[in-house]
Amino acid sequence: MIKYIAGDYDLIVIGAGHAGCEAALAASRMGIKTLICTMNLDSIAMMPCNPNVGGTAKGHLVREIDALGGEMGVNIDYTFIQSKMLNLSKGPAVHSLRAQADKRRYSQRMKEVLENQNNLYIKQIEVTSIDFENGAVKGILTKNGAYFSCKCIVLSTGTYLRSRIIIGEVNYSGGPSGLATANELSQSLIDQNVILRRFKTGTPARINRRSIDESKMIEQPGDKKIVPFSFISANIDRNQILCYLTYTNEETHKIIKENIDRSPLYNGSIKSVGPRYCPSIEDKVMRFPDKNQHQVFIEPEGENTNEMYVGGMSSSLPEEVQLQMIRTVKGLENAEILRTAYAIEYDCIDPTQLKLSLEFKDIDGLFGAGQLNGSSGYEEAACQGLIAGINAALKIQNKNPLILKRSDAYIGVLIDDLVTKGTNEPYRMMTSRAEYRLLLRQDNADLRLTEIGRSIGLVSDFRYERFKFRRDSIEKEIDRLKRVQITNKKENNDFLESLGSSTLKKPISLYELIKRPELDYNMVKKLDLERTDLSDDIIDEVNIATKYEGYIIKQLEQVEQFKKFENRHIPEKIDYHEVKGIRIEAIQKLDKMRPVSIGQASRISGVSPADISVLMIYLEQYFRKMSI
Repeated sequence: MIKYIAGDYDLIVIGAGHAGCEAALAASRMGIKTLICTMNLDSIAMMPCNPNVGGTAKGHLVREIDALGGEMGVNIDYTFIQSKMLNLSKGPAVHSLRAQADKRRYSQRMKEVLENQNNLYIKQIEVTSIDFENGAVKGILTKNGAYFSCKCIVLSTGTYLRSRIIIGEVNYSGGPSGLATANELSQSLIDQNVILRRFKTGTPARINRRSIDESKMIEQPGDKKIVPFSFISANIDRNQILCYLTYTNEETHKIIKENIDRSPLYNGSIKSVGPRYCPSIEDKVMRFPDKNQHQVFIEPEGENTNEMYVGGMSSSLPEEVQLQMIRTVKGLENAEILRTAYAIEYDCIDPTQLKLSLEFKDIDGLFGAGQLNGSSGYEEAACQGLIAGINAALKIQNKNPLILKRSDAYIGVLIDDLVTKGTNEPYRMMTSRAEYRLLLRQDNADLRLTEIGRSIGLVSDFRYERFKFRRDSIEKEIDRLKRVQITNKKENNDFLESLGSSTLKKPISLYELIKRPELDYNMVKKLDLERTDLSDDIIDEVNIATKYEGYIIKQLEQVEQFKKFENRHIPEKIDYHEVKGIRIEAIQKLDKMRPVSIGQASRISGVSPADISVLMIYLEQYFRKMSI
């Protein structure tokens, strides 16, 4: 019930988690008057689960958010307590940065950024319903009776919609980390024929550092050389806090098996779908009976707290069982639980109801972002929030939406996967999902995306100047390496032999020499008399561009083929029932999905290559008739 008219905004963002923060900051920085609503100001950018940002594939997303002008990379650079580059034994395409966060400081700094952003207004209110008129958003109503009008809305409700906490036989209405749930907003979506589903996620226990024996566990230090997430962060020199590795054992597994009938996952209490790639400890023990141990990472939640995150032991077993199994782990024999592990069920949407812009197909001005769209993880949420906020702002400005292709960014892969393929479980980004991952490395995210961020108004002059300097330095150095000739004189050949490389029969460019598998840019420094000092990140980029040139060229050729299909647009109002020769299943799927291009249509489950061939012939005839 409306009690009073509280204000008018261009954009309202519902939810202030990682998606909501990026959406609100992006839109307000683009000049849009924005309101962000949260049920609790203390939950802004909260980390209800793992205390880290980045990781395999997720680090790519954070770098892309940063390159476009988002905040996550900058925020973690200010607040991390340990930094590590993963997968260094593999190729550069899968190198991924990961940082342990001081969870409270991460949240506090993001709240401070929001509070000091022009055009952005923050309110602690619960949104109970969305006001729609003729299939378009008009405003929101809050629990206190306040009505706010708007032109667009970004829904970034996380795991709060009709959420339910489950711990063994105990279950109750509640949100993450002891916060309240939002029980009324879902009905507003159902009334607009939005398809909702129930997903599940969970989190491990937190234990008291004073109750564990770190000497029995394996120390996990950070990297000596700290690589920032943000392309604008200066060199960071910071004391890092240790993490620890330990393992479950047969006694742990015995306790779990003896109590498996009390697990909501196995006794039918939980019927919703959980994340495949972040299973509970019950799942791991039952699904992999041949394994007699599983990794357990003990990670500090911050610099000034004794709370330790028990990574790898997510669970919904009863509280007393959790304590028993934790105390079987080496180093945790006397562990005291500060926060009990739990599972949480919540409402989310079928993401195939969205356009690639993340706007709902059938509701004008309503955008979805984050776990509402069926994804999992802070980074997946943040990148969707950024794109949803950008596109809401562009819509308000009467401009075309920003659509990142699969060949542009991991963000493009993630959104295309969700919107085109849908998901039957919480979606997690992985490097294997990206066809062009050699091009979409985390190290070159700025070279791929900063110009795009600049064109929409999110990249500051300072960031853009830093970007141009880095880009130009890389190009100049590669050109120089191609010009510098190394002769086959004896001292040069002796040096190459000392490095285990074959001698030269004739002069060769330094560029071609570095391509040799056993050599790199720094190893041939003695031969490079013209070399000047360059930063490590520029050297790394030059090294990769040189050594992987052949593979990069092949992938660029693949991208050109890919773009031919992506650029073949399908009219929005095409009647697929008129396309003779397409199977009934394909007609139904195409009619439901309304793909914007042949490329997107080809990725829809149930649409075969034969269907695509028929559709392409039909479109040629269609456009020929339209041009007459």
